[in-house]
Amino acid sequence: MKLNFFMSILLLAFFFIPLTQLFPQKIEARNKLLSGNLILDSKLVLTNYEVQPNLNLQSKEKKSRWLGGAMSLILPGAGEFYAGDYLKAAIFVVVEAAAITTALVYTNKGDSKTQDFQHYADQHWSVKRYAQWTLDHTQYINPDVNPQNYHVFNGDGSVNWSELNRLESDLGDGYSHMLPTPGQQQYYELIGKYPQFSHGWDTSNQNDTDFHILTDQFLWYAHQRGLANDYYTTGNTAIIFIYVNHFLSTLDAVWSVDKYNDSIAMNIRMNGINTANGIQLIPTINLSYNF
Repeated sequence: MKLNFFMSILLLAFFFIPLTQLFPQKIEARNKLLSGNLILDSKLVLTNYEVQPNLNLQSKEKKSRWLGGAMSLILPGAGEFYAGDYLKAAIFVVVEAAAITTALVYTNKGDSKTQDFQHYADQHWSVKRYAQWTLDHTQYINPDVNPQNYHVFNGDGSVNWSELNRLESDLGDGYSHMLPTPGQQQYYELIGKYPQFSHGWDTSNQNDTDFHILTDQFLWYAHQRGLANDYYTTGNTAIIFIYVNHFLSTLDAVWSVDKYNDSIAMNIRMNGINTANGIQLIPTINLSYNF
Protein backbone atom coordinates (compact mmCIF):
# COMPACT_ATOMS: atom_id res chain seq x y z
CA MET A 1 0.00 0.00 0.00
CA LYS A 2 2.73 2.43 0.96
CA LEU A 3 4.72 1.33 -2.10
CA ASN A 4 1.83 2.14 -4.48
CA PHE A 5 1.39 5.57 -2.92
CA PHE A 6 5.07 6.29 -3.29
CA MET A 7 5.04 5.31 -6.98
CA SER A 8 2.08 7.60 -7.65
CA ILE A 9 3.97 10.53 -6.16
CA LEU A 10 6.96 9.86 -8.42
CA LEU A 11 4.81 9.73 -11.57
CA LEU A 12 3.14 13.04 -10.72
CA ALA A 13 6.51 14.61 -10.17
CA PHE A 14 7.75 13.31 -13.54
CA PHE A 15 4.99 15.09 -15.45
CA PHE A 16 4.73 18.31 -13.51
CA ILE A 17 8.19 19.01 -12.17
CA PRO A 18 10.18 20.84 -14.88
CA LEU A 19 12.60 18.57 -16.71
CA THR A 20 15.34 21.16 -16.37
CA GLN A 21 15.42 20.42 -12.63
CA LEU A 22 15.73 16.64 -13.16
CA PHE A 23 18.18 16.73 -16.12
CA PRO A 24 19.51 20.31 -16.15
CA GLN A 25 22.76 19.69 -18.05
CA LYS A 26 21.32 17.52 -20.83
CA ILE A 27 18.28 19.69 -21.48
CA GLU A 28 20.24 22.93 -21.50
CA ALA A 29 22.77 21.44 -23.84
CA ARG A 30 20.02 20.38 -26.25
CA ASN A 31 17.79 23.40 -26.29
CA LYS A 32 17.73 26.28 -23.87
CA LEU A 33 14.13 27.07 -24.93
CA LEU A 34 12.64 23.86 -23.50
CA SER A 35 10.33 24.39 -20.55
CA GLY A 36 10.55 20.87 -19.15
CA ASN A 37 6.90 20.13 -19.82
CA LEU A 38 6.44 17.36 -22.41
CA ILE A 39 3.37 18.86 -24.08
CA LEU A 40 4.84 22.34 -24.36
CA ASP A 41 8.33 21.12 -25.27
CA SER A 42 6.99 18.96 -28.14
CA LYS A 43 5.36 22.01 -29.70
CA LEU A 44 8.55 24.02 -29.30
CA VAL A 45 10.69 21.34 -30.91
CA LEU A 46 8.32 20.76 -33.84
CA THR A 47 7.91 24.49 -34.41
CA ASN A 48 11.55 24.72 -35.48
CA TYR A 49 11.12 21.81 -37.89
CA GLU A 50 10.11 23.17 -41.32
CA VAL A 51 9.02 21.30 -44.43
CA GLN A 52 9.01 23.44 -47.57
CA PRO A 53 7.01 21.95 -50.42
CA ASN A 54 7.41 24.34 -53.39
CA LEU A 55 4.53 25.04 -55.73
CA ASN A 56 6.06 27.04 -58.57
CA LEU A 57 3.48 28.76 -60.73
CA GLN A 58 4.40 30.91 -63.69
CA SER A 59 1.92 33.70 -64.36
CA LYS A 60 2.44 33.64 -68.16
CA GLU A 61 2.90 30.81 -70.62
CA LYS A 62 5.37 31.29 -73.42
CA LYS A 63 3.88 31.97 -76.83
CA SER A 64 5.04 30.82 -80.25
CA ARG A 65 6.97 33.42 -82.22
CA TRP A 66 6.24 31.47 -85.44
CA LEU A 67 2.51 31.49 -84.79
CA GLY A 68 2.61 35.23 -84.09
CA GLY A 69 4.54 35.86 -87.31
CA ALA A 70 2.17 33.71 -89.37
CA MET A 71 -0.86 35.52 -87.94
CA SER A 72 0.55 38.93 -88.90
CA LEU A 73 1.56 37.66 -92.33
CA ILE A 74 -2.10 36.87 -92.97
CA LEU A 75 -3.57 39.86 -91.13
CA PRO A 76 -1.22 42.64 -90.01
CA GLY A 77 -1.65 43.36 -86.30
CA ALA A 78 -2.95 39.88 -85.44
CA GLY A 79 0.46 38.71 -84.22
CA GLU A 80 0.88 41.85 -82.11
CA PHE A 81 -2.55 41.26 -80.58
CA TYR A 82 -1.52 37.67 -79.83
CA ALA A 83 1.59 39.01 -78.08
CA GLY A 84 -0.49 41.43 -76.02
CA ASP A 85 0.82 44.57 -77.74
CA TYR A 86 -2.60 46.05 -78.49
CA LEU A 87 -1.44 49.54 -79.48
CA LYS A 88 0.81 48.32 -82.29
CA ALA A 89 -1.86 45.82 -83.30
CA ALA A 90 -4.30 48.70 -83.76
CA ILE A 91 -1.74 50.72 -85.74
CA PHE A 92 -1.05 47.90 -88.19
CA VAL A 93 -4.78 47.23 -88.65
CA VAL A 94 -5.48 50.92 -89.33
CA VAL A 95 -2.60 51.12 -91.82
CA GLU A 96 -3.85 47.97 -93.56
CA ALA A 97 -7.40 49.29 -93.79
CA ALA A 98 -6.20 52.65 -95.11
CA ALA A 99 -3.96 51.01 -97.74
CA ILE A 100 -6.71 48.66 -98.94
CA THR A 101 -9.21 51.50 -99.10
CA THR A 102 -6.78 53.69 -101.05
CA ALA A 103 -5.99 50.88 -103.49
CA LEU A 104 -9.65 50.15 -104.15
CA VAL A 105 -10.72 53.78 -104.46
CA TYR A 106 -7.95 54.87 -106.82
CA THR A 107 -8.06 51.72 -108.93
CA ASN A 108 -11.79 52.26 -109.40
CA LYS A 109 -11.18 55.91 -110.25
CA GLY A 110 -8.58 54.84 -112.80
CA ASP A 111 -11.01 52.36 -114.35
CA SER A 112 -13.76 54.97 -114.50
CA LYS A 113 -11.50 57.61 -116.05
CA THR A 114 -10.20 55.07 -118.57
CA GLN A 115 -13.72 54.18 -119.64
CA ASP A 116 -14.48 57.90 -120.04
CA PHE A 117 -11.53 58.79 -122.27
CA GLN A 118 -11.84 55.59 -124.34
CA HIS A 119 -15.51 56.34 -124.97
CA TYR A 120 -14.56 59.89 -125.91
CA ALA A 121 -11.95 58.58 -128.36
CA ASP A 122 -14.47 56.23 -129.96
CA GLN A 123 -16.73 59.21 -130.59
CA HIS A 124 -14.19 61.79 -131.73
CA TRP A 125 -11.12 60.07 -133.20
CA SER A 126 -11.25 58.39 -136.60
CA VAL A 127 -8.67 56.10 -138.15
CA LYS A 128 -10.04 56.97 -141.62
CA ARG A 129 -9.48 60.69 -140.99
CA TYR A 130 -5.95 60.01 -139.75
CA ALA A 131 -5.10 57.71 -142.69
CA GLN A 132 -6.50 60.16 -145.26
CA TRP A 133 -4.58 63.10 -143.82
CA THR A 134 -1.38 61.03 -143.83
CA LEU A 135 -1.82 60.07 -147.50
CA ASP A 136 -2.65 63.63 -148.49
CA HIS A 137 0.41 65.10 -146.77
CA THR A 138 3.04 62.43 -147.36
CA GLN A 139 5.15 64.89 -149.36
CA TYR A 140 5.44 67.15 -146.31
CA ILE A 141 6.26 64.30 -143.95
CA ASN A 142 8.77 62.46 -146.14
CA PRO A 143 9.18 63.50 -149.80
CA ASP A 144 10.92 60.21 -150.61
CA VAL A 145 7.74 58.23 -149.99
CA ASN A 146 5.23 57.90 -152.84
CA PRO A 147 1.67 57.50 -151.45
CA GLN A 148 0.58 55.79 -154.68
CA ASN A 149 2.51 52.70 -153.62
CA TYR A 150 0.24 52.07 -150.63
CA HIS A 151 -3.30 50.75 -150.79
CA VAL A 152 -4.38 52.09 -147.43
CA PHE A 153 -8.11 51.93 -148.25
CA ASN A 154 -9.99 48.88 -149.39
CA GLY A 155 -12.60 48.99 -152.11
CA ASP A 156 -15.42 49.35 -149.56
CA GLY A 157 -13.71 52.35 -147.95
CA SER A 158 -12.43 50.48 -144.89
CA VAL A 159 -8.83 50.85 -143.78
CA ASN A 160 -6.32 48.21 -144.76
CA TRP A 161 -4.41 48.04 -141.50
CA SER A 162 -1.30 46.28 -142.78
CA GLU A 163 -0.88 48.84 -145.58
CA LEU A 164 -1.39 51.72 -143.16
CA ASN A 165 1.25 50.29 -140.83
CA ARG A 166 3.63 49.83 -143.78
CA LEU A 167 3.15 53.47 -144.76
CA GLU A 168 3.75 54.63 -141.19
CA SER A 169 6.92 52.58 -140.98
CA ASP A 170 8.28 53.91 -144.28
CA LEU A 171 7.49 57.55 -143.47
CA GLY A 172 9.84 57.37 -140.52
CA ASP A 173 10.59 61.01 -139.76
CA GLY A 174 8.17 61.87 -136.94
CA TYR A 175 6.02 58.82 -137.54
CA SER A 176 7.62 56.75 -134.83
CA HIS A 177 4.74 54.36 -134.11
CA MET A 178 2.40 52.11 -136.03
CA LEU A 179 -1.26 52.35 -135.08
CA PRO A 180 -2.61 49.23 -133.26
CA THR A 181 -6.08 47.95 -134.06
CA PRO A 182 -8.96 49.66 -132.16
CA GLY A 183 -9.89 48.32 -128.76
CA GLN A 184 -6.33 47.63 -127.63
CA GLN A 185 -4.93 49.52 -124.67
CA GLN A 186 -2.04 50.79 -126.79
CA TYR A 187 -4.46 52.10 -129.41
CA TYR A 188 -6.09 54.43 -126.87
CA GLU A 189 -2.71 55.41 -125.45
CA LEU A 190 -0.95 56.30 -128.70
CA ILE A 191 -3.68 58.47 -130.22
CA GLY A 192 -3.43 60.86 -127.27
CA LYS A 193 0.32 60.69 -126.80
CA TYR A 194 2.13 61.19 -130.12
CA PRO A 195 1.60 64.17 -132.48
CA GLN A 196 1.54 61.96 -135.57
CA PHE A 197 -2.04 60.96 -134.57
CA SER A 198 -3.23 64.51 -133.90
CA HIS A 199 -5.13 64.84 -137.19
CA GLY A 200 -7.39 61.91 -136.46
CA TRP A 201 -9.45 64.12 -134.09
CA ASP A 202 -12.62 65.56 -135.55
CA THR A 203 -11.72 69.18 -134.77
CA SER A 204 -8.35 68.98 -136.52
CA ASN A 205 -7.74 71.11 -139.60
CA GLN A 206 -7.30 68.74 -142.53
CA ASN A 207 -5.50 71.49 -144.46
CA ASP A 208 -2.62 71.61 -142.00
CA THR A 209 0.67 70.54 -143.49
CA ASP A 210 2.44 69.91 -140.16
CA PHE A 211 1.30 66.97 -138.05
CA HIS A 212 2.82 68.59 -134.97
CA ILE A 213 -0.10 71.03 -134.77
CA LEU A 214 -2.16 69.78 -131.81
CA THR A 215 -5.87 70.36 -131.28
CA ASP A 216 -7.61 71.14 -128.00
CA GLN A 217 -9.20 67.72 -128.23
CA PHE A 218 -5.82 66.04 -128.40
CA LEU A 219 -4.58 68.00 -125.37
CA TRP A 220 -7.74 67.38 -123.33
CA TYR A 221 -7.67 63.69 -124.14
CA ALA A 222 -3.99 63.45 -123.18
CA HIS A 223 -4.79 65.13 -119.86
CA GLN A 224 -7.63 62.68 -119.13
CA ARG A 225 -5.42 59.74 -119.96
CA GLY A 226 -2.74 61.17 -117.67
CA LEU A 227 -5.25 61.46 -114.82
CA ALA A 228 -6.21 57.82 -115.25
CA ASN A 229 -2.56 56.81 -115.13
CA ASP A 230 -2.05 58.89 -111.98
CA TYR A 231 -5.00 57.14 -110.32
CA TYR A 232 -3.58 53.75 -111.23
CA THR A 233 -0.15 54.77 -109.95
CA THR A 234 -1.62 55.75 -106.58
CA GLY A 235 -3.62 52.52 -106.41
CA ASN A 236 -0.58 50.41 -107.31
CA THR A 237 1.52 52.23 -104.71
CA ALA A 238 -1.11 51.43 -102.09
CA ILE A 239 -1.03 47.76 -103.12
CA ILE A 240 2.75 47.72 -102.71
CA PHE A 241 2.31 49.33 -99.29
CA ILE A 242 -0.09 46.53 -98.34
CA TYR A 243 2.65 43.97 -99.01
CA VAL A 244 5.16 46.07 -97.07
CA ASN A 245 2.72 46.36 -94.16
CA HIS A 246 2.31 42.57 -94.07
CA PHE A 247 6.08 42.09 -94.11
CA LEU A 248 6.80 44.66 -91.40
CA SER A 249 3.98 43.37 -89.20
CA THR A 250 5.33 39.82 -89.53
CA LEU A 251 8.78 40.87 -88.35
CA ASP A 252 7.36 43.00 -85.56
CA ALA A 253 5.06 40.20 -84.40
CA VAL A 254 8.01 37.83 -83.99
CA TRP A 255 9.86 40.50 -82.02
CA SER A 256 6.79 41.28 -79.91
CA VAL A 257 6.28 37.63 -79.00
CA ASP A 258 9.93 37.33 -78.00
CA LYS A 259 9.56 40.47 -75.91
CA TYR A 260 6.43 39.03 -74.32
CA ASN A 261 8.20 35.78 -73.44
CA ASP A 262 11.09 37.71 -71.90
CA SER A 263 8.95 40.18 -69.98
CA ILE A 264 7.57 39.55 -66.47
CA ALA A 265 7.78 36.06 -64.93
CA MET A 266 6.11 35.46 -61.54
CA ASN A 267 6.97 32.46 -59.36
CA ILE A 268 4.81 31.66 -56.34
CA ARG A 269 6.36 29.46 -53.65
CA MET A 270 4.29 27.92 -50.88
CA ASN A 271 6.49 27.31 -47.83
CA GLY A 272 5.05 24.59 -45.63
CA ILE A 273 5.87 24.74 -41.88
CA ASN A 274 5.21 21.58 -39.91
CA THR A 275 4.03 22.26 -36.34
CA ALA A 276 2.45 20.19 -33.66
CA ASN A 277 -0.97 21.42 -34.79
CA GLY A 278 -0.39 20.53 -38.50
CA ILE A 279 1.18 22.07 -41.62
CA GLN A 280 0.84 25.78 -42.23
CA LEU A 281 1.34 27.03 -45.84
CA ILE A 282 2.87 30.48 -46.13
CA PRO A 283 2.85 31.96 -49.69
CA THR A 284 5.89 33.90 -50.93
CA ILE A 285 6.14 35.67 -54.32
CA ASN A 286 9.29 36.08 -56.40
CA LEU A 287 9.21 38.63 -59.24
CA SER A 288 11.78 38.78 -62.02
CA TYR A 289 12.02 41.06 -65.07
CA ASN A 290 14.17 40.13 -68.05
CA PHE A 291 15.23 42.56 -70.75
